Amino acid sequence: MEADQLLDEIRDINLAYLLLAKQMLREDRVSAMYRLGINQDIAEILDKLTSAQLVKMAASNMLLCRFRFDDRLIAQMLSNDTREQSVTKSHAAILMAGKPAEAIV
Repeated sequence: MEADQLLDEIRDINLAYLLLAKQMLREDRVSAMYRLGINQDIAEILDKLTSAQLVKMAASNMLLCRFRFDDRLIAQMLSNDTREQSVTKSHAAILMAGKPAEAIV
């Protein structure tokens, strides 16, 4: 993949992520914060972004979203295709809920 194409893909992902995050925050702030893994400060910043600020932020060459899991157990639980999928995904959600939301440093 060419470098310019990769940057375009990152920008597209960033824009989609930011638009989704804003929509989720408008619909159900508490649930959105939990699902996005963000704290109140980040939620307020995202919620207040104008369209121009959102597009400018999305144009970054850095991926703004990230995986919320950093261990093998959760990755396996989320990717495992079993008949007990609802229980497995619930267990993974409980484990991820125990991880603190990201803070602005």
